[in-house]
This record gives sequence, C-alpha cells and structure tokens, in this order.
Amino acid sequence: MIKLFRSFNPLNIVWLAIFLFAMRIGFAYHVPEKMGFPFIELFLRLLIPVSDQPVIPPLFNLFLASALVFIQAILINYLVNHYNLLGKSTFLPALMYITVSGLFIPFLMLSPPLVCNFLVIWMLFKLFNLYKGDEAKSISYDLGMIVAIGTMIYLPFIYMLLVIWIALIIFRPFDWREWIACMIGFITIFFFLAVFYYLNDKLGQFFDIWLPLATKFSVHININYYNYLVLIPVIIILVFCFFTLQQNFFKSYVQTRKSFQLLFFVFLIALFSFYIRTEFHLDHFLLCAVPAAVFFAYYFLYARTRWFYETLYIILLASIIYFQFNTF
Repeated sequence: MIKLFRSFNPLNIVWLAIFLFAMRIGFAYHVPEKMGFPFIELFLRLLIPVSDQPVIPPLFNLFLASALVFIQAILINYLVNHYNLLGKSTFLPALMYITVSGLFIPFLMLSPPLVCNFLVIWMLFKLFNLYKGDEAKSISYDLGMIVAIGTMIYLPFIYMLLVIWIALIIFRPFDWREWIACMIGFITIFFFLAVFYYLNDKLGQFFDIWLPLATKFSVHININYYNYLVLIPVIIILVFCFFTLQQNFFKSYVQTRKSFQLLFFVFLIALFSFYIRTEFHLDHFLLCAVPAAVFFAYYFLYARTRWFYETLYIILLASIIYFQFNTF
C-alpha cells in the first residue's frame, strides 16, 4: 500500500476515498445511538443560541466527519507538495492523515478540534510564506485573527499564538512590529465580540469565559490504558521518522529544515495545550494529526526496506481496526 501512494498519481484520490471508508467500518458497526457535537465555545453562545451539545444522527455525524477528514487530507497533501517538504510529489501525506485521524474512536466523530484542523492547515500555508516574504506584518496580523477564530471554536487553540511567535523566530529576523501584529489581529476579533456582549448588557459573561485559562488542571484522569496500545506502532514510526530526519537534515534545503522545525513545535504545542481544560477529552489530540501526518509521510517515503515499512504500516492499521471493534 505504501508503494502505491509514494507516486503522485491522481487515481490515488479514488483509493484514498476507498481507504477512508474501510478505516471507518469498525466504528459504523457499533455506532452510538446518540452523538453530540459541541461545535462552539461559550464565546459564541450569545451570537448563536444553541444547546450545549446538539444531537446529530450518528451515521450522518460519521459521514460529515469523514468528509472533513478527506478534504483536509487533500489540503495537507497539496501543502506538502507545494512547498516541496518531502523532496518530491507524493500522496503519502494524505494517506497518513487519514490513518492518524482514525487512531481513536473520538477521532471519528465531529468535534471542534477536527474543524480547527482547517485553521491549522491555513496557518501553515501562511507560516511557510514567512520564509521568502519581504513583509510579514500583514501575514502575522492575519494569523492572529485565525487563532482568534479557532479560539472561539475551541478554547485550547489559543496556544497557537505561540506557534506564530516561534515561526517568526525560525523564519524571520527579529522585528517587534511583526510580533505585536499577531496580537493586534487576535485582539481585533475579540474586541468586536466584547462590544457585542457590552451592547447586550452581558459584558460580565464575556470575562467569565476566560476563567478556564486560570483553572488548575486536575491531576486525576480516568484513562483506559488498553485503548492506548495502538500508540505503540505510532511511537515506533515517529522514532524512525526523527532518526531519518536527522540523517537527511543537512542535505535538505534551508526552508525545508526550518519548516520541519516549525512542524515539530506545532506538534508539541498541540499535544500539551489540553492542559487548559480540567475535563480531559481524547479528541483534542486531533490537533496533532496534521504535523504527525507529515512526519509519517517523510519516514515512509525514505524508508528503504520495503518488507519492514509495509509490515509496520499494516500493524498500525490492524491495531486501529482492532480497537474500533474492541472498546474494552
């Protein structure tokens, strides 16, 4: 399967759709009777008066989530090939994103992190443009607005502001105006939102929305460790990926090296930004899927021993499907 997607063949789009359908058969087999979708944060409750968790028909929920994943996979594939991050055009980033986005059952349903992945991809397009751009203040301002929009959808997305600053360190010489521009863009969105709350005489509620940022995180998390066994092949692949990156690091173009450094920080920030909430939700880690898909694609593109990397990928797929049928 890996060999098929190593080539840049438009027919692979059809195979991606078939693979996406096959990856979700296990979940469709025992889909819950009711599935909620908390699609907005408290910021927008005044603008969009909805219940806390609108109920969507389960199969329709699964279909919408799958459609979003497929579109995001194509966008990620275009992003990677457009900036030549892997050295040649391939469909591996799309395949890996579909794979990673099926790791856990919560990943298969509609969720705010899944929607926010569109914003992550949009941010990466703009962030990679910082390298060759002569003027970055407008890009930084736009990025701040994107983070603000994502924060209104999913509060932990606010930590993506750190990604902007890290990108400015990696791609640009220091200019304090570029650093401030992203904050101005972020504040612009929430300024107009605060004005709306003020005009509705509910400004106090607007400030209450930020309280989770100061909430102490609970040290007790209920985790079913059996479901995390699927991460064993994931960790192995990531280790091989970073080892391969280290071998080829100084052979790559400067922009490629800087882009992978940025992706690594995106992965770390997305991974640890769950700390903002006292209630732990597994679907949060979908934010890690975009950089993880690029790392996976890099390894499988440059892996040399076919029987080994094909077997490793089959083990990963088998683990994902097995845990979809066995929820323990």
